[in-house]
Amino acid sequence: MGPKSERVYRTIREWISTGKYLPGSKIPSERTLSDELGIGRTALRQVLAKLVAEGAIEVHGRSSYRVPDRSVTTQAPGDVEPWQIHGERTLYDNRWVKLSLVDVEPPGVDRFEHHVVKLHHVAIAAVIDDQDRVLMMWRYRFVPQSFGWELPGGIVDAGEGPLQTALREVEEETGWRPDSLEHVVTYQPMVGMVDSPHDIFVGTGAKLVGEPTDLEEAGHIAWVPLSDIPGLMARGELMGSGTLVALLHVLSSRSAGTSPTTAA
Repeated sequence: MGPKSERVYRTIREWISTGKYLPGSKIPSERTLSDELGIGRTALRQVLAKLVAEGAIEVHGRSSYRVPDRSVTTQAPGDVEPWQIHGERTLYDNRWVKLSLVDVEPPGVDRFEHHVVKLHHVAIAAVIDDQDRVLMMWRYRFVPQSFGWELPGGIVDAGEGPLQTALREVEEETGWRPDSLEHVVTYQPMVGMVDSPHDIFVGTGAKLVGEPTDLEEAGHIAWVPLSDIPGLMARGELMGSGTLVALLHVLSSRSAGTSPTTAA
């Protein structure tokens, strides 16, 4: 964008951040903004498109915009019933994976046996430095037979909390010790068949305390600029759902102008 577009972009962002346009409210029409801010409609639309991409505004109707109301939460419907579970039998079980057939009965549907895979509880960490870079590893994964960037993380050991796991895994896999980490979300990566809770942590700052001790996991270690993440994502070079969830959280928090560790 040119200097005039940058000025208009900063002006609209300032209007939103200072409360001139409150969450949930519509902003003026393109014609009004064009006249008030002294910018052509084509350039204005480029500014508005950038603000939409950053989440600062959202399209409302055909050609109007409003400030997102992030305080509004969707109420869970009360008329949806859970499935009934009548039993379970184990087909395979070892220290890494358990495969079962569960006798289930969805509402209004005949009973049937559903395959369920139980994996370990996992913790993953995104550590950001003061130059807006994230600590990552370039690794080869033999299952998909491909290279890619990953965040450090691993299995939550018995008697260990997810936070302790995240701190330990960062240090073991990279040699960097995070200053602190905060939990931002817990999710299931394949909720239809696989049970494997993933805890995502984000923190800022770390100090180098030595070489990685987990040589199998480490790979090539680098501080990757956050500005490179969209390109890596587009090229399919980000490996694993945990890496994607954590980095999307960081990027969306920054677009919204909030700290990635307090936006959850």
